[in-house]
Amino acid sequence: MKGLVFTEFLEMVEERFGYGVVDQLLTKSDLPSRGIYTAVGTYNHCEMLTLVEQLSSYTHQTVAELLRAYGQYMFKIFTRSYRQLLDRSDSAFSLFHLIQEYHSVEVRKLYPDAELPHFFVEQPAPDHLTMHYTSERKLADFAHGLIEGCLEHFGEQATVTKTNLTDDGSQVLFDIVKR
Repeated sequence: MKGLVFTEFLEMVEERFGYGVVDQLLTKSDLPSRGIYTAVGTYNHCEMLTLVEQLSSYTHQTVAELLRAYGQYMFKIFTRSYRQLLDRSDSAFSLFHLIQEYHSVEVRKLYPDAELPHFFVEQPAPDHLTMHYTSERKLADFAHGLIEGCLEHFGEQATVTKTNLTDDGSQVLFDIVKR
């Protein structure tokens, strides 16, 4: 997992809970990296899960809630980093279609060794979109937050239903219906 995901997570924790909480997370977590992340580095995704679990025990929010909140936060970061992609979109649904293409082609060019999640998007009606998410990292709650962040960015309201297609959470269906 790219270091940017870790550095921004720690930024969010500091912003919402203070530097003391960041320090506690890094001190109490047994991390192979010792919690030393650079945005361009690559780290085991299990470290992210460890950090989120530690934050969950501190905040008494579930891991799923924290990952969704982080996905929403991270979408705002992506709006700065991927402006050219956003400029090609006039709605959340159009961006979801572009992400499928961009993610599998452009991100792969930048990070050929990255283990990327896979998305398959279908739009059965103008106000209805389904997104199949597949990832061995099982971070669908983070993806859920990204979807919500995208909808918020475009000022759109929708019901997002997440259905696990496998018991381990590695395959998930997001059903998104605009209101």
